[in-house]
This record gives sequence, structure tokens and C-alpha cells, in this order.
Amino acid sequence: MERMPYTFEIDATTLPQVESVVTSDWQKGLPVLVGARVALRELRVSDAASLFTMLTTAEVTRFISPPPTTVDGFERFIQWTIRQRAAGKYVCFAVTPAGDDVAVGIIQIRQLNDTFETAEWGFAIGSPYWGTGLFQDAAKLTLDFVFDTIGVHRLEARAAPRNGRGTGALRKLGAVQEGVLRRSFTKDGEQLDQALWSILASDRKTEQLVWSGRIH
Repeated sequence: MERMPYTFEIDATTLPQVESVVTSDWQKGLPVLVGARVALRELRVSDAASLFTMLTTAEVTRFISPPPTTVDGFERFIQWTIRQRAAGKYVCFAVTPAGDDVAVGIIQIRQLNDTFETAEWGFAIGSPYWGTGLFQDAAKLTLDFVFDTIGVHRLEARAAPRNGRGTGALRKLGAVQEGVLRRSFTKDGEQLDQALWSILASDRKTEQLVWSGRIH
């Protein structure tokens, strides 16, 4: 999700009332997901300062749409994520290292159809945590939540082919590249291609069977 669904223009307007949404516990509040290296939880307004520090560096923003440029901007973004989660349209987890409650990144999931059976995800992690295994742990927790709790059947991601770290991470997670969306993303005035990646719920079940040794 190189193009973030949040923009200041959206935040400045009144969100439309949602007449019918699927009721589920996650709409009332996100669970805490705990792995060996990481814990995922709902964002808090108090996370704004750490996210500003972690997600506004040149290396992190190289292949994503510009994040908020101030701590106040991140506070408004966090408030927006909570409203969107309550409406059943979107989920955003804070990524925190195990044993430390400081948010060092985010993982976002947004619906692409009314039932949330098709969704798109994206992630941004502070560069000090690259290569530590933090993302892989967080991503696996997220995939379990997306498929088992939300009920997604198809999860998409878009990543610029130049983004070797992002595409490598998707490949390790079992995502399949389906094609290239030509000149579909503008960054710093340059139009970039994006590869379209997907993970299906059925792919996930097969992967789990392979790892458990039940398929030979």
C-alpha cells in the first residue's frame, strides 16, 4: 500500500455515515497480537511522536506517499484510523518491539469491497528495525488476523519494482506477483510502475500444511 488511504483533505471533511457494516469485535477495538519479537496493538494518540521520528526519514519514505509532516499531523492520522476501524473499513496496527511499548511502525489493512473479502495491506517500519526479524513476525501475525478474524479471501499489495526490500518481504511471505501496474504511482513528480502482489486465503492454508509436514 504505497499510496496511503489517509489524506489531510479527507480528514478535513465530515466522513459519510455508514448505513450497514458487518459487526465484529475488532470494530470495537483491536486485539493485541503478540509474537516472539513484536506486539501489535491499536494506535494511540501518544504514539504520534515516535511515529513521526521513525516514519519520516528519507529511507522509509522513499517508496511511499508522504506521511504527515508534523507530530500534530500524526495525531490526526491516528484519530482517523480509529474512526475508520469503528466503521469497519480499515485497520491499522502499531508495531511495537517485544518488551517495549513504543510504536516503531504501522501495518495498515483497508477494504477493497463492501464485504472486506478483498483487501489491501501496507507497512512502514523505522529503519533501525530493518533486518531484525521484527517485520516478518509482525506480518505473520497480521496475516493470521486478516484471514482468520476479518475473513479476507484475497489480500493485495502494491510495491514498486525498485523497492527491493518491500518486494523481497512480500515474496518471503508467500505473496504471488500477478502483474505490473504501469506508471500507477507518482513519487516526487516521477511516475513509477507498481507490481501487484496477492495472497489468497487458500494459499495461506496450503502454506500452513506444508510447514506442518502434512503435504509431501
